[in-house]
Amino acid sequence: MISVVVPIYNEETNISALLERLRVSLDKTGEKYEVIYVNDGSKDRSMELIRELSAKHNFVKYINFSRNFGHQIAVSAGLDKCKGEQIVIIDADGQDPPELIPALFNKMKEGFEIVYAKRRSRNGETLLKKATAKWFYKFLSRITSIEIPLDTGDFRILHRKVAEQVKRMPEKQKFLRGQMAWVGFRQTFLEYDRDERMSGQTGYTFRKMLRLAMDGITSFSNLPLRIATISGFVCSFFGLFLIAYTLYSRFILKDYEPGWSSLMITIVFIGGIQLIGIGIIGEYISRIYDNIRNRPLYIIDETNIKDETEELPSK
Repeated sequence: MISVVVPIYNEETNISALLERLRVSLDKTGEKYEVIYVNDGSKDRSMELIRELSAKHNFVKYINFSRNFGHQIAVSAGLDKCKGEQIVIIDADGQDPPELIPALFNKMKEGFEIVYAKRRSRNGETLLKKATAKWFYKFLSRITSIEIPLDTGDFRILHRKVAEQVKRMPEKQKFLRGQMAWVGFRQTFLEYDRDERMSGQTGYTFRKMLRLAMDGITSFSNLPLRIATISGFVCSFFGLFLIAYTLYSRFILKDYEPGWSSLMITIVFIGGIQLIGIGIIGEYISRIYDNIRNRPLYIIDETNIKDETEELPSK
């Protein structure tokens, strides 16, 4: 079976159209399949439409969250509940074409555990978004020991054993692209041209993208902490020189004038470095705190997916 995980947030205008495209593409694989919609606290009619589709098609499954938990958490819930041996992750906006799924599936049959879709072009996106995304992934690849593919999103197909390893990672700040790169296995890619959204507006705001970037950096690199430590040593080094120069001017040159400007510049500079260091350390501590509390990653309000641990009815 092939499982398709589709995170949903205010996508009422795209849900039905995407399902038709998915059906056509999945039929070409010749395999059984299921489509799992994960409603991440949508405020429109998304959940209502998903219920209607699940009533018409028995392969349509859904998970409805009690509130908005985030895109990566929604994908994680789909990985937890899906039953397929091969798992496809795709967004609902139509930018990632479902028509590529048969090619991804055929490529996986060559012996790969992960086949991700690499964007050859990105239509409908601003130059700023393209540039910042490219810079971020290059920066992340430099500061981490793992190799995260450039120009890729979450659109990919993966084997069940990859999903099982990702599910074993307990951290609350999910960055699935990095986690799937970290687990290893045989990976490859197929290139494609990314389309514009079918309709509606993206739910991935700049704030959410910044949060995802922060999760990616803090989850896979200690470089920010090292920068804070090195900055402290550098400031202390220059501080010693400043103290020595002040004493030399006062007692040897006899040319010492107490300067308010130099004093304030020194205080602001060192204070700024200290605040930056404290802020970076605080980011890591907050993530440690989130994991220590061990709250559920998400809360399901309703679902039509039966738990495998449920007792079967007696004959």
